[in-house]
Amino acid sequence: MKNRAFIPCICAIVASVAVSGCGGTSGSLLKNGRSGQPASQSSPSPIQHVVIVVQENRTFNDFFATFPGADGTTTGRIAKDAACGIPKPETIPLTKAPLITNRDFVHIYKGFETARNHGKDDGFDRASGQGGPECTAPYQYTDPLQIQPYWDMAEQYTLAEHMFTTQGDSSFTAHQDLIAGGTLLPSSNKALVNFPSCGGNCFWGCDAQPSTTKTSLITLDNKWIPYINKGPFPCMTYETIATLLDNQGISWRYYVPPASKNFGKILSAFDAIHDVRYGPDWKNVVSPETQVLSDAAHGQLASVSWVIPDGPDSDHPGKGTDRGPSWVASVVNAIGESTYWNSTAIIIIWDDWGGLYDNLDPPQMGYGGLGFRVPAIIVSPYARAGYISTTQYEFGSILKFVEDNWNLGSLGTSDARAASIIDCFDYYQAPIQFKPIVSQYDQAYFLHKQPSYAPPDSDF
Repeated sequence: MKNRAFIPCICAIVASVAVSGCGGTSGSLLKNGRSGQPASQSSPSPIQHVVIVVQENRTFNDFFATFPGADGTTTGRIAKDAACGIPKPETIPLTKAPLITNRDFVHIYKGFETARNHGKDDGFDRASGQGGPECTAPYQYTDPLQIQPYWDMAEQYTLAEHMFTTQGDSSFTAHQDLIAGGTLLPSSNKALVNFPSCGGNCFWGCDAQPSTTKTSLITLDNKWIPYINKGPFPCMTYETIATLLDNQGISWRYYVPPASKNFGKILSAFDAIHDVRYGPDWKNVVSPETQVLSDAAHGQLASVSWVIPDGPDSDHPGKGTDRGPSWVASVVNAIGESTYWNSTAIIIIWDDWGGLYDNLDPPQMGYGGLGFRVPAIIVSPYARAGYISTTQYEFGSILKFVEDNWNLGSLGTSDARAASIIDCFDYYQAPIQFKPIVSQYDQAYFLHKQPSYAPPDSDF
């Protein structure tokens, strides 16, 4: 499939411009040949519950390269690299790959800068992993038959094809972005990047070992200067959306795999927030993550939820399992078959690029990003059926949707500049009747399996 030129939507950058004026919206309507109007910020919202289902480490192109009508490709740009035996810059075919890979890929900020290569996006081969340059390994796309639940959801509901990560970075900061919209340190011109260093397997947050005093930083002018491992202890004081929710009495819950000696809270984003970890909100951080299935079935779902996968149930490359699509389908089915369906928006998002190839250059906005595209699927009875949104989104777009839905105000981070995902909804349409998503493993499997105590992502 040929690449289409990407023209950033100006209103995605300027928060004061109405979403309905964004060229991405009208372009998608023409693209899909679909009539009807997107919701707007002033539309009466039927959404009483938002569930943010987080998956791991895939680019949009890796999962949707050949999705009909999507902005994907089966060829990639690759730079000259003598170490990999690549004699000159060229375009190479992407390899159709299984969901289960035998390796991880470098996806820290330095790897992002190398892969992006000043906007040429041809340096994925040069990114240096654990065994040297990645070479052609990142130039792949996943066999659609192995991620059929995701394609089924994208076909039935809304696929957001221009969702960029807030930072070109890995999972620690990505999960912070999903609750705070950024990692800017208070009274500073620096922000967190990469992941905390502790010399081994450890928690990433307020529960970290005392020796974990090393986070890394980037300056706001995007100049990479030597602040590697010179940041503060990873127990942060910046504001998160939890404060805005609490101020309005809106319930929230963060479902995370159970703690273990080494890895349990590695991606428990709120464990890195001082006021949550040592305050009354800590009760909202719930383990195991499978409790979301029971809460949906028994009328215990909070207004806003995040759902983090157990390690083997993530889509992280190198995990050796294929359970990720089934895990997400189980969460969607649990809500779809419950009394919550007609009042819920499920946002399925992948936390970072995972070192894999993507064909769109991310617009550069603020420190460290935007990063490469990741998949995003919006599942709801009010999602625009069969719609592909081309509006420029970032993780702040999800927070902005939540803020606007409950009139919470703004965190003033990336949510202030981001376009809300509101154009993925049509609140005036007849609600879509839920049809269960077919998957290899069902809800009962996940409810009865033992926790792995393995991290969804160890990062490098």
